[in-house]
Amino acid sequence: MGIGDASGMFPVDLTKRKFDENKLAVFDNLIAQREYSWNLIDILPTIRVAGESAGHLSVEGAQLLDPSGTLEAGIPMCPPEGDGGTGTVATNSVNIRAGNISVGTSIFAQFVLEKELSKIYPEIDIMATPDGKPVGIILANNCSGDINAWVNLFCEFYQAMGLAPDMDRIYETLFNKAMDAEPDGGALLSYGYYSAESITGVDVGRPLFVRCPESRFNLSNFMRTHLFSAFAALRLGMDILTNGEHIRIEQIKAHGGLFKTRLPAQKICAAALDTPVSVMATAGEAGAWGMAVLASFMVNRKDAETLSSYLSDRVFVRLEEQIIAPEPRDVEGFTVFMNRYKQGLAIERTAGEYFMEDNLSDG
Repeated sequence: MGIGDASGMFPVDLTKRKFDENKLAVFDNLIAQREYSWNLIDILPTIRVAGESAGHLSVEGAQLLDPSGTLEAGIPMCPPEGDGGTGTVATNSVNIRAGNISVGTSIFAQFVLEKELSKIYPEIDIMATPDGKPVGIILANNCSGDINAWVNLFCEFYQAMGLAPDMDRIYETLFNKAMDAEPDGGALLSYGYYSAESITGVDVGRPLFVRCPESRFNLSNFMRTHLFSAFAALRLGMDILTNGEHIRIEQIKAHGGLFKTRLPAQKICAAALDTPVSVMATAGEAGAWGMAVLASFMVNRKDAETLSSYLSDRVFVRLEEQIIAPEPRDVEGFTVFMNRYKQGLAIERTAGEYFMEDNLSDG
């Protein structure tokens, strides 16, 4: 198994690129009284890193996959990885201090660490890149779902006016309006929580939009607030790495549906994370393409060629990439918004406690 996937099964010693011997001993001691016929290491897979061979397709395996016999045995196999590891490859984010972010109905970010974290953080998962570098993962359950709901409402209004809605144009128009907003979103507040959010300690999600009578309620501020909110929980997880562990991220590669309207989404993301954000032409290819690149690396790598150099010099060398740095005005505005966001979490938690399905009806 690839080292990234293996690190999700049991802690890995990344200096030795094998399962952590000390933790294996702890586990075996805890189950010793049960007198099993095996130790944990006996049933865990063998770890392989990118570029190494994971064997060849057997005759039995070929017949299982294709009983017609068209698929032949002997095909070389590279170490398998899941969407976390293949995502770092698909975005060329395997170097130390590199990061990538996937933005859709949920949102997660991966950051390649210079060293292992000093302690356990419930908000951060740990894995490894396919070539064995430590990675911190931050996952927020909620992101663009509430934005989509509001856009659908605008679409319904379009139809009520007797107009044929163009969804791409509606998204583009609304996202671009966010660029005209006040830096902090006009003292508006939203939570796009369709489900629980562990990073913020919310057990029951309730989508909310909140404003004071003095808030500047207009379309530009409205859209900026929702875009800010889409990145807010992730930013809190990032703060653990940057403030608690003093991790420095040089650039974030972004992909996902929110970046279909590229410029506004990139600018908001860069402001929210206070980091340059790039979107590449291959951003939509994701994990399956990343796995194919890993297979190509195993077959085509030169002597002593690293995964990092293979990606930079042979895969992404002529790839179109647009990088946007955070603007101070936007960063300052997001900081103001985040203070409001953290203070208002009590409202979100209270809504989850009192606004339940059994009291939504007239009865």
